[in-house]
Amino acid sequence: MSTESTAPRAQAALPVGRIGQRGRANKGGKGPRYARTGYLFVAPFMIGFTAMFLVPLAYAAWFSLFREQMIGGNVFVGLDNYTRAFTDPQLIAGLGRVALFFLIQVPLMMVLALFFALALDSALLRLSRTIRLAIFMPYAVPSVVAALMWGFLYGPDFGPLAQLADRIGAAAPDFLGADLMLGSIANIVTWEFTGYNMILLYAALRAIPTELYEAAAVDGAGPWRTAWSIKIPLLRPAIVLCMVFSVIGSFQLFNEPSIMRTLAPNVIVADYTPNLYAYNLAFVGQEYNYAAAVSFVLGFVIMAGSYLFMLATNRRSRS
Repeated sequence: MSTESTAPRAQAALPVGRIGQRGRANKGGKGPRYARTGYLFVAPFMIGFTAMFLVPLAYAAWFSLFREQMIGGNVFVGLDNYTRAFTDPQLIAGLGRVALFFLIQVPLMMVLALFFALALDSALLRLSRTIRLAIFMPYAVPSVVAALMWGFLYGPDFGPLAQLADRIGAAAPDFLGADLMLGSIANIVTWEFTGYNMILLYAALRAIPTELYEAAAVDGAGPWRTAWSIKIPLLRPAIVLCMVFSVIGSFQLFNEPSIMRTLAPNVIVADYTPNLYAYNLAFVGQEYNYAAAVSFVLGFVIMAGSYLFMLATNRRSRS
């Protein structure tokens, strides 16, 4: 009797096992199919990224290892172009100039962006959306248009600032002179990118839990104390991100000095910034190989500067 009762149970158990195996097989079969589907979605980006970025970058790296000569054409010279770039006084002077630009312009821009972000987040301003849009709007203006506009304002003969100084009987500052040119360009960049950094900081402020503000209010903290002790410390990651973007942007400075050069050709020379120097080497001096090497040296400097800034920031946060 026990044998007869166990036989149907064994036979009944077989379909369950087969169903389980079939389910596991179907479940396992979906993995490769889903993976292939994911690759198909990523493929357009990867094709464009490879064709428009990686391939030109690799070609420029290979091109920088050659030198154009009157006899023999392109000759392989190895790292000679890089050795020349690291000892090029014009490139070194341009790097020093943009480093000084970074030290002057970026702190001022970040202070303004932080001030505007805190003011908008305080909910004490009326028409905050309109003010936020007005501060961000210069970022939507192309840098070429912004440089042309400010070049008109800086004009010593036709600019409104010079005319205003003439009406009040004062000497107009020479904004396009050698002494003030770097500050004039810094003013243009600050006008362009303060709103962009303000939006990043404002978004980070909106992500802070309101419970922290309520606890601070219960403890008797006012708006200034809350901003200094809660908001600014919690904004540290966003500030670091903005600073890294600013390091990259400062060393890649090109549009503003390129446009301003038409107004002050004796002040902004061909090697005023590293990017402008590489451009003139390639399209004016026809030194394409050396221009490629200069571009890679600039990229190395930017990566090293960003890494050192991140390293110093991380060490300070740990301490």
